[in-house]
Amino acid sequence: MLTFITDLTSPLLKFIKDDPVRPEIPAEFRVSANRFISSIVEEDNPKAMVCVSLCDFVPSSVAELAQDAISPNTAIFYTIWSYAPGAGKELLVDTVEEIKQRFPNITRFVTLSPKTEMAKRFHHKNGAVTFRENEDTVNYEYKVLELDSASTAEMSVVSS
Repeated sequence: MLTFITDLTSPLLKFIKDDPVRPEIPAEFRVSANRFISSIVEEDNPKAMVCVSLCDFVPSSVAELAQDAISPNTAIFYTIWSYAPGAGKELLVDTVEEIKQRFPNITRFVTLSPKTEMAKRFHHKNGAVTFRENEDTVNYEYKVLELDSASTAEMSVVSS
């Protein structure tokens, strides 16, 4: 089941200690204005978790995520981790679909990823393209296509 964590009372927040990408980011930041955590949960345990910030620009650093968005139009996935094979991709697809339903003004889906081969392989394998290389991070962009009215969202390459 897909769960959005939006406040500090969620028992799932104890799992942010497992974040391999940005463990230094406190829970208070992850679930504050325009930020939340999405997770696929089975039997009270996450299969995967992703932290999302709704922005009106594409940040090039973690510090820029703290800027308040006046009119968010971009979902930034800034850290993701998985407890089960394939759960990361499943979580991204499900989270994008839910964001589209809850926040129809969100039209872009971009990451703020570390400069690692693992991140590059994960995002390229799952349909993203490199949008921009920054000093310490990389932005990968996903384009979301509707296959038909009965289908779920599919992520695919952005043409540039």
